[in-house]
Amino acid sequence: MSANELTPLDNALQHILDRAPVMSRTETVAVPDSLGRILAESLSVPADVPPADNSAVDGYAVCFGDISPGTPLSVSSRIPAGVAPAPLEPGTAARIFTGSEIPRGADAVVMQERVEYTDNMILIQSDVAPGQNIRRQGQDLARGDLALAEGARIRPQEMGLLASMGISQVLVTARLKVAVLTTGDELVDPGHPLGPGQIYNTNRFTLQGLLAQAGCELVYCETVRDTREATRQALATAAEKADLIITSGGVSVGEEDHVRAVLKASGGLSLWRLAIKPGKPLAFGAMNDTPVLGLPGNPAAVLVTFLVVAMPYIRKRQGRQDILPVGESLPAGFETGAASVRREFVRARKQGSPERPEVVAFPNQSSGVLSSACWADGLAVIPEHTTLRHGDIITFYPFTELLS
Repeated sequence: MSANELTPLDNALQHILDRAPVMSRTETVAVPDSLGRILAESLSVPADVPPADNSAVDGYAVCFGDISPGTPLSVSSRIPAGVAPAPLEPGTAARIFTGSEIPRGADAVVMQERVEYTDNMILIQSDVAPGQNIRRQGQDLARGDLALAEGARIRPQEMGLLASMGISQVLVTARLKVAVLTTGDELVDPGHPLGPGQIYNTNRFTLQGLLAQAGCELVYCETVRDTREATRQALATAAEKADLIITSGGVSVGEEDHVRAVLKASGGLSLWRLAIKPGKPLAFGAMNDTPVLGLPGNPAAVLVTFLVVAMPYIRKRQGRQDILPVGESLPAGFETGAASVRREFVRARKQGSPERPEVVAFPNQSSGVLSSACWADGLAVIPEHTTLRHGDIITFYPFTELLS
């Protein structure tokens, strides 16, 4: 197969992303149920956070002008958190706690460790500056500012931020409904004995886990027999239920590879064969207007192509801001032979000290060796037409980023 028959990965991604409309369906969920969801609207700050000046420490609220070195101050009041304080009496200090509102008349807080307390009097034993240990009103968020932008993915810290603004429910993009079709007469579900020529259906479970981490809803999952009619019927059924169909197998050039043939016959095949390794026989198209992403059949190739191609598509459909991963630049701890016309994604891991990290590759990069991905913690990229020497700088994508 010549190089001009393969679509470069960047071109393929652009083609696929241009055909990835953002989901129009939305739903409202409670903040405790919002983890991993994608905001469907931008949120402005409804009120200052914090709502008033408050103490950053346990200590004593004072007025800087009342402080005279060596002269004690009487403690005139006590301000626990959650209580509106009375104004500070001139020439005195107020006992205050972390998070308590600063009383009118005070302009500094002295840590309790910096005072000597005797008979309801304090002697300050350190320098004091106006504003010290005070968290100002609106320091975190000011009213009217943008708090979170549409397309933001809600993590635990966003959940906390929403709660800090008093928001109990948020509008999020509905989960993308995905159908998974695994193809092959040889496939058997785990828990059943294998007959001659049979293998366990690895890809079904890999894809289920990947889709769950991607925040999708699995609405249809079937193993499809190796016939043209069974493939056509399965794709048609999936198209009625899902926003996206993902298949594994059936997209190469063999006589039993029916997914590509059905899409081509229906006029829905728009992309086939990528300059990527593993994953060359990847197809993209539609069945009755429902997008179809046809992944290869080999287990490691399924994982790689899902992470590299399907995840950006899913993120775009979800309305996310971070569609493509960024990765990090690290020295290679391995070498390659002849350059390839395909961009290679090597199952690899980062090792070494924080000062001298490097990326090492699993020794067997066969597309059928899924154990390599269990050993690895990410994918290292070898660009097209490139040979790699030890120490060369390459891009490494951690699985945590690829799956986020």
